[in-house]
Amino acid sequence: MSKMFDRFLKNPEEVSCGCGDGCCGSTAARASDGAEADPLPPLTPTDHRWIVGSVGTAVGSVPIVSTRLAGGDRFGALAVRLGVRRASYSVRPGLYGVGKPDPWSPVFVTGNYKLSFDHLRRSLGGRDGWILALDTHGINVWCAAGKGTFGTDELVARMEAAGLARVVSHRTLILPQLGAPGVAAHEVSRRTKFRVVYGPIRAADLPAFLDAGSKAAPQMRLFRFRLKDRIILTPIEVVTVITHKLFLAMLALWAVGALWVKPLSFSLPAVLGAIAVGAVVVPALLPWIPGRAFSLKGWLLGFLWTAGFLVLSGLPVTVSGWLSAAASILILPALSAFIAMGFTGSSPITSLSGVVREMRTAVPLMILSTGLGAAAYIAAAVIA
Repeated sequence: MSKMFDRFLKNPEEVSCGCGDGCCGSTAARASDGAEADPLPPLTPTDHRWIVGSVGTAVGSVPIVSTRLAGGDRFGALAVRLGVRRASYSVRPGLYGVGKPDPWSPVFVTGNYKLSFDHLRRSLGGRDGWILALDTHGINVWCAAGKGTFGTDELVARMEAAGLARVVSHRTLILPQLGAPGVAAHEVSRRTKFRVVYGPIRAADLPAFLDAGSKAAPQMRLFRFRLKDRIILTPIEVVTVITHKLFLAMLALWAVGALWVKPLSFSLPAVLGAIAVGAVVVPALLPWIPGRAFSLKGWLLGFLWTAGFLVLSGLPVTVSGWLSAAASILILPALSAFIAMGFTGSSPITSLSGVVREMRTAVPLMILSTGLGAAAYIAAAVIA
């Protein structure tokens, strides 16, 4: 979110999609320029533990991947949700197989972000098919479609590099529905003679989709964004905040105040609570918090948290105490609002125009509130 905020300050129109870098994986995404994809040498089982064999095709050997996730896959998924290797958690772009694919097996298209790749291969347990991984620079399909890396040019180039027309006898591609914004299906058909079929939103629905003759039931087209879907995205928000240089500077200031300069001291639990409100509580309670703007939702809960904390801690009796309380009221809800606004990048209910419009209004108010709070905090330290 901080990188999105920095880009916004320079040029609001450069915010490339409704998501921030926090949800996309790699921060090195670039739009495809239509250049041809370079053919890559085949992989072998020694390259990755999840490659379990190979199959011969008209264009050479194609690696077969396991449809069962091993402990290393699960550990990697947990690590990347905590921000570890998030910018490089990817697989090599190209063609893979599952089961015992033949020329009539279906072709599934995904990005090379390993979480996306793993969700797809796991959903194909007991099936035979081909997986074409596009070079999305290690970001998920939805974000890549918005950024331009999961796009028509990359799809066509990757098909040509893999020799897909010689591997399969049919002319149908199954793409994830969330990749639709980046792909012009009619253009793919014109350039490759392959027909594009959009599968369900969730990879887990692919078996039912295939059993129904590659037709999606209405519920397969909807993403409900339930509690589990929201909470699973919060760890990276927390890690992003607590490893940010501003938070580390705040910890240093707290340590100085606690150990040496008492007038500089402030309540670390109150700050940590404000962070938890923005990063965890707001996503968990998102549908029930008043307002549409994520920043407003964060500010409301941040205000309730700060006010409750001050009351439980005991109301101040000195001028400096009241100034410190005012500083908390001005700073902490703004902190919760800023963190909550970062969750727009993980939500399917926001849009680029909405995010930009919200930031134009909310960011100046946050800066103003934080500035006034800092002034009150300094005044309280001077008086004390």
